[in-house]
Amino acid sequence: MASIEEEIKEIEDEIRNTKYNKATSGHIGRLKAKVARLKDDAVSRAMASAGGGEGYSVKKSGDGTVVLVGFPSVGKSTLLNKVTNTESATAAYSFTTLTVVPGSMEHKGANIQILDIPGLIAGAAMGKGRGKEVIAVVRSADLILLLGDVYNEKHIDVLIKELYDAGIRINREKPDITIQKRGYGGIRFNSVGNSELDLEDIRPMLAENKIVNADVLIRGDVTQDDFVDAMFGNRVYVPAFFAINKVDLVDKETLAQINKDVTERFGRPPILLSAVSGYNIEKLKDEIYEQLGFIRIYMKPIGEKADMEEPLIIREPATVEAVCMKLHRDFVEKFKYAKVWGTSVKHDAQRVGLPHELYDGDILSLVVRA
Repeated sequence: MASIEEEIKEIEDEIRNTKYNKATSGHIGRLKAKVARLKDDAVSRAMASAGGGEGYSVKKSGDGTVVLVGFPSVGKSTLLNKVTNTESATAAYSFTTLTVVPGSMEHKGANIQILDIPGLIAGAAMGKGRGKEVIAVVRSADLILLLGDVYNEKHIDVLIKELYDAGIRINREKPDITIQKRGYGGIRFNSVGNSELDLEDIRPMLAENKIVNADVLIRGDVTQDDFVDAMFGNRVYVPAFFAINKVDLVDKETLAQINKDVTERFGRPPILLSAVSGYNIEKLKDEIYEQLGFIRIYMKPIGEKADMEEPLIIREPATVEAVCMKLHRDFVEKFKYAKVWGTSVKHDAQRVGLPHELYDGDILSLVVRA
């Protein structure tokens, strides 16, 4: 009997070798749904067989959480030590980090949690190595830093595949798809926008997942892969960016070629750095801050001057309600109104409600019931 990995490979080969057109669309969609189900089952079994594992239960803290993802020995622990005040064990051989090591990075007023995790290996999503525990940590992060080095930058492709197989979608918006199961009536399909899918496309995918009665609504440009993801409902969508470590160990020509290659493959240049020498570490910190989407809100107590020295750091979209929740959840229940000075309002001291979205540099006064 073929293993689950062999079965998956056989189906993926068939997908690659089948010419896509309207006549084959339904068949390809069903195959994609079957592969997704097999991978999902494999990942679920891998997660269940291991439990959490000592050192892998990390409470999120600070204003945002970044996880360092890379193959063993690319320098994650050294980088963590450089950007935080944490001492993570480092050595010149693989698998030094055996547990998740959290560190705290202070930058531009933000307190950012950085997690150093054991290096991923090929097959991690299916439970190989420590992949099952590591994947669970990555799924809960606010931002992923994919770290390679000058000797294995092409392996970033493998990292992305492992994350994808584990249901982690990087740098993608969650598709606007609603699938409401019902007890009768077949499949009722509606779409809004320029989706390439129609009823005959989605029916085989739903059938493969044993859904024969449902109301389906698609908004926007949705692909077969998006629809398969929506059926399972357990995908996470996390922003990510790339960095290449150990750039001090190669010549300028080699480094230029690496930068060009990564940029062409992923559509954006990586940050080139050296965790040992500190080269471009401040640039990396700035990128983490920007990627997390932080803005500064200056609080102004009623009848007093605004505190322009220590802003409140919060991630976008930053509504008044989100600020209230960050300060104290009772503020939402006791909220009366807020006043805002800044670019998010038409005039200074404008009264706004909880849904109002704040911009970077706004000044905010909250009025709550006693």
